[in-house]
Amino acid sequence: MVITKGRRAGGRALQYTALLGYLAFLAFPLVWLVSTAFKTSREMARLDPTWIPLEPTLDNFVQALGEQDIIGAAQRSLVVALASAVLVVAMALPASYALARHRSRLNAAALGWVLVSQVFPFILLIIPLFMILRQLGLVNSLAGLVIVHATFCLPFVLWMLQGYVRGVPRELEEAAGVDGAGRWRTLWSVVAPLLAPGVVAALMFGFVSSWNEFLFALILLKDPQIQTLPLALVRFTGPEGVVRLGPLAAASLMATVPSLVFFSFIQRRLKGGMVAGAVKG
Repeated sequence: MVITKGRRAGGRALQYTALLGYLAFLAFPLVWLVSTAFKTSREMARLDPTWIPLEPTLDNFVQALGEQDIIGAAQRSLVVALASAVLVVAMALPASYALARHRSRLNAAALGWVLVSQVFPFILLIIPLFMILRQLGLVNSLAGLVIVHATFCLPFVLWMLQGYVRGVPRELEEAAGVDGAGRWRTLWSVVAPLLAPGVVAALMFGFVSSWNEFLFALILLKDPQIQTLPLALVRFTGPEGVVRLGPLAAASLMATVPSLVFFSFIQRRLKGGMVAGAVKG
């Protein structure tokens, strides 16, 4: 009995150690970013780097805001990310319901194709998308970028949401039908609330993916006045490839704030939806 308790305690200590190591690994980039953003150029050039700035300064933030339109680029990224997230969920939700509820060989083939499409590199999509957007007059526009972001997020969101739909018992829909509810009333009043956690998770994925996306924005947006935040951050790299580390760290730190605020807000909604779904299920 003593040996068993000792093994359990040792296993638990090993688990906590692994968890702490993983958390430290995840936190390292953010801690390094915050530390660098407040350091002077002389301190960043030291051979013995410090974690806590010895002479904290806001000069990097002043330079970042003064040299690049960080606020404007962040606003454009926010609009693109929100629009992309809403658009991809609007397209994926009815399609995922149809794929999950109406089983056939065609639907199985469609799901398989969605899964296979995830292994394609993004660069394969950009040429046909660029030609389509050029025909529509949407190259070098935020609307075109929203369509592209929604397109590359759609397969994963579709796959994710059809799993949530399969988790909703059919019996609930049949019971609503017996009570006299029509098809749309059943979908809106019974199915939709139970899918809320999945919809929130899909919105979160679409927003973060679009917020961080760089390649498509680089190819599609040529006008500096409409470029998004990832492109604005690249300008802190000089033509010789020399990175201006202080302003870049300050701008990157400011760029993470909207994403963290969105995540903290929607995470509460996600937990609330999970609880509501559990009660109604």
